[in-house]
Amino acid sequence: MSNSLQGQVAIVTGAARGIGRGIAARLAKEGCRVAVWDRDPGAFDAVAAGFVPAVIETVDVADYASVERGFAATMDRLGRLDILVNNAGVSGPVLPVSEYPLEAWDRVLAIDLTGVFYCCRAAVPRMREAGYGRIVNVSSITGKEGAPGIAAYAAAKAGVIGFTKSLARELVDSGVLVNCIAPVITETDLFLEMTPEHIASAKAKIPMGRFLTIDEIAAMVAWIAGPECSFSTGFAFDLSGGRATY
Repeated sequence: MSNSLQGQVAIVTGAARGIGRGIAARLAKEGCRVAVWDRDPGAFDAVAAGFVPAVIETVDVADYASVERGFAATMDRLGRLDILVNNAGVSGPVLPVSEYPLEAWDRVLAIDLTGVFYCCRAAVPRMREAGYGRIVNVSSITGKEGAPGIAAYAAAKAGVIGFTKSLARELVDSGVLVNCIAPVITETDLFLEMTPEHIASAKAKIPMGRFLTIDEIAAMVAWIAGPECSFSTGFAFDLSGGRATY
């Protein structure tokens, strides 16, 4: 590791497990003091993660009051913010729109899209004041292409791309860069919410013939969040194994 982020502070949402934990671990190895935010921080295992967070906060990104409390506590402990990674998310059920439960739609949009807005709303003033920041939002290839059976997830992730582009333009002269990633399916705990047929169908769309790995996502995020990524903002970086060619 290059330790290119030595001394910086990063908040990673949904970081107790899965992709979020992998991203947090990579940022820590690059020298960051990492704040782990999660609705269930007790699920975080420092031994399995390979690092000890600077801060662990119980935060529900779908609740703005919870985000405000978590942000205030993190700033009180760490004093600054350089990187925000909005990773927390759920996939929701796999059902056609005509059968999609209303409460499931509301839950997916609240966590996957509104949660990104809430965290950025809390963090942006601090970054703008500092004249520097990197925001990385986790979208999905589904946000670009859509997919049958997961309309709520696709809509939320498409919203993340649009929100990223809008916020990037708002902050383009501030020193704060805002980008997102659009990965294909990755084998995580979210598989528990998906049908075997849906998982097999998603894998079949990847030309490389395998799932994306958490380490590959973490490596991309670490670069986007670092000082070498200095002229890209408002962009959706694909991690698609050849699926996206645009």
